Parts: sequence; structure tokens; C-alpha cells
Amino acid sequence: MKMLVIIQARTGSTRLPGKVLLPLGGKPLLQVMLQRVGAAREPMQVMVATTTSPQDDVIAELCDDLAVSCFRGDPTDLLARHYHAARQWDAEAVVKIPSDCPLIDPAVIDEVLAFYRRHVGFYDYVSNLHPASYPDGNDVEVTSMLALQQAYQQARLPMEREHTTPYLWDHPERFRIGNVAWETGLDYSLSHRWVIDYPEDYRLISSLYEALQPEHGDLFTLQHILDLLRHRPELRRINARYLGDCWYQKHLGELRTIDPGRAIPVSRAGTEEREGERYAER
Repeated sequence: MKMLVIIQARTGSTRLPGKVLLPLGGKPLLQVMLQRVGAAREPMQVMVATTTSPQDDVIAELCDDLAVSCFRGDPTDLLARHYHAARQWDAEAVVKIPSDCPLIDPAVIDEVLAFYRRHVGFYDYVSNLHPASYPDGNDVEVTSMLALQQAYQQARLPMEREHTTPYLWDHPERFRIGNVAWETGLDYSLSHRWVIDYPEDYRLISSLYEALQPEHGDLFTLQHILDLLRHRPELRRINARYLGDCWYQKHLGELRTIDPGRAIPVSRAGTEEREGERYAER
């Protein structure tokens, strides 16, 4: 199976402009992420999908320097960008991993991709975030090329075009949807966040990298991060105000399969204590 991993990246983020090029261990953040994604063992091709905007020339140049394939497409229609990138490579399955997940664990990628491969023909769309259970920042979505083409041709809502996959998972009567839950049985999706959207997120990610990279190398794991946060709880407070923050919140009236309770940040009162107890039970 020709499986294409597409990392969507641009410099024009409104909340944290140029975030994908911010330094992390002396390298651009996107380069660190590409190294981690490339360490996954499942057979795949990795491509960066950026925009045709001149300000994203720097991303194309970085990809060229790193010998990574780069596709340039529509600045706002991410569904079209993914579809045309996949067609260019003649992919049979397309994997979406956003560039705001720089510390994604390669093992998590393998878990989702292996599940999809084991169930080829049974699912049109598989992810680990519908519903989510992994710590935020480990997002992996896989769709068949046929399903992606149907979404490209039929999706009409702006949010369906902007976020690529909601047309698929929001129509379970038309598409066969699979989910890969975190094998621990825990749900840290609203209590642990190392995705990068805000300056505080960058501070946390930088702190995690600086603390773990010297001992464990560039490919430190999700478990290494959890262990560090358990021993240094002050790090979790850096971006605590954004726990549970996600794009769902702006589209609750349009999404049929999103529980509003999963899209709204939970009360932090007592949460760290409860999560700590659950972690200790593992």
C-alpha cells in the first residue's frame, strides 16, 4: 500500500506566527517534527504540504535542504491541498499529521497506521482523536484515497474544507469510521497538552525538549514526557490555561458527532490530583 503522510505547515498562523520555524534545540521546530515522524517504522512516504503564498517559500526551502518532498497548494482549503498532494504522489491511503504536533511519538504513529493496515477494506477513516484519548499533540488520521476524494468533491462547509477530515468522521452513515484508543485505557486528551498554538505552548515544548533531549536523544517518547511532567508538575502549569482548547469550540453547531462536553475545556478544579491518581495506578 502506498501510504502518504502529509504534514500541513505554514508560517501564517494568527495565534503564533511562524511557529513551525521557531528554534527547538538549535533546529527549526518543523525539522524536529520531521525527524520524529520519519522515525516511525511503518512503511510510508512523508510530505510537507504548505501554501502557495510567498511567505511560505521558506518552508519549501527548508524541505529542499532536508530532502523532504514538498507540495504547495491552497492557503485555506486544506482538504484540496491534501487531495491534490495525494494525487500527485498516487497515494492509496493518506495520513494527516498537523505541524502543531512537534513532539509526536513515532510509536503512536505506528500504532494508528498498523491498525489501518490490519483492517484494509474495513474502514474508510481511522484516527486516534475521534474520540481522543492520547495527550493532545499526538494526532494521527488515516483515510483511504477514495474517501478523501469523495470528501474533496462533496464537502461544502468552510470548516470541512479548512480542517480536511470532519466531513468524513461527521458522516458515519456514509463512511466506516475506526478509532485507536490509547492502550493504557486512560484519557489524557483534555488534561495533557503539548500541541503548539500559543506562546505558552512553545515555552512548554521547549522546556520538555531541553530537559529530555540530552538524556534520551531527539526521539524521547510519550512516556518520557509523562514521567517528566509527573516529577516536575510546575511544567504543566505553563500552558494550563489552554487545556482542552481546540477548533471544535467554534463549530459546535455544525458538527453532529462531537459531544460539546468533549470540546469545551473541563474545569481544572481537582483534575491534576485525579489524573495523578490514575497515572499512579498504571
